[in-house]
Amino acid sequence: MKITQDTAVTLSYKVTSPQGKPLDSGHTAYLHGGYDNLFPKVEAALEGQEPGFATTIDLSVQDAFGERDEALVRTIAKSDFPPGVKVGGQLQGPGPDGQPQMYRVVKIKGAEVHLDGNHPLAGQALRFACKVTEVRSATAEEVAHRHVHGGHGHHH
Repeated sequence: MKITQDTAVTLSYKVTSPQGKPLDSGHTAYLHGGYDNLFPKVEAALEGQEPGFATTIDLSVQDAFGERDEALVRTIAKSDFPPGVKVGGQLQGPGPDGQPQMYRVVKIKGAEVHLDGNHPLAGQALRFACKVTEVRSATAEEVAHRHVHGGHGHHH
């Protein structure tokens, strides 16, 4: 089966820096067809392909996770924190626009906790290598929800 609009695609992937430093790898399933489940440049390269197809795509900062937004970097008092929060932990707080925003704890320094709401790979160009392992028709529910369910997809 070819990758077309509303197909559920399973990939094995490896993300590296342009110089080849490993950053992430694994398996993922996504709903093909512009649902923002995968980098648009990668999705465009996979259009019409079949299981077994492999490619490596260089993504600019804009094609990947975008530029870092320093408005998403915050420092708050440790006393305002729930107990047991550690570096690497995640918590939700208000973003610069008042909307909920996920923040990573990047540093705890004395009475201050440093948070960053940027994606860890924001501001970096990336190399995305992937191999298509499975293609199937998406279910009506998956299309309605705009993502793949079960397997390597999204779980409720």
